[in-house]
Amino acid sequence: MENKIIKLSVVLPAYQEAENLSVILPKIKDGLNQLNINYEIIVVDTLRAMDDTKDICLDNSVVYLNRDNGNNYGDAIRTGIKNATGEFFVFMDADGSHSPEFIKKLYSHRNDADVVIASRYVKGGNTENSKILILMSLAINILYSSILNLKCKDVSNSFKLYRSDQLKDLSLNCNNFDIVEEIMFKLKKKNKSIKFLELPYTFKKREFGKTKRNLFLFAITYVITILKLRFGK
Repeated sequence: MENKIIKLSVVLPAYQEAENLSVILPKIKDGLNQLNINYEIIVVDTLRAMDDTKDICLDNSVVYLNRDNGNNYGDAIRTGIKNATGEFFVFMDADGSHSPEFIKKLYSHRNDADVVIASRYVKGGNTENSKILILMSLAINILYSSILNLKCKDVSNSFKLYRSDQLKDLSLNCNNFDIVEEIMFKLKKKNKSIKFLELPYTFKKREFGKTKRNLFLFAITYVITILKLRFGK
């Protein structure tokens, strides 16, 4: 191990994802052990347990937290940022759509950029989502990257590596999945010369269960958020 300092925090927001976590947590640990660094894995569950997520975390010796203040995705992200102690953070979905093996690649580029992105939309990237989800995602990413002047093709994929000091310095308000774009925008606002690095990645279908996203609410939320970020103070 390099030293006693936590180098990497892997944070997984979870909403009734016990079945998926039982599969991916051992894979995450196996991959991180190969990095020969001190790390922590944090699962941020709902306000109150709704399935066996806590037991799965205990079985895999990872940190289990309940969300602060609310039960939304944004609350999970804020809770993770508040409690994680690593020099770098990786956020990833708990449904199996983000490959544990790819964490190593993100971390290997930690000194090449401020944010390292697992990107579906650069050459070599791909997604296994349905056509309607792909079209919605492409539209959202084009809008965010152009209107908010973010120089990257995949703004909305949450599977990214960040510098922890930059994240802990942000005031984040979004409650849904749009908090991912809020992070990118506010990082750029604080540091005009911020560097994004996109690595080609294939987004996979979830392993078990159904998505928690309401597509109509998802779309409306993103439109409202982009207007607030663009024209807000």
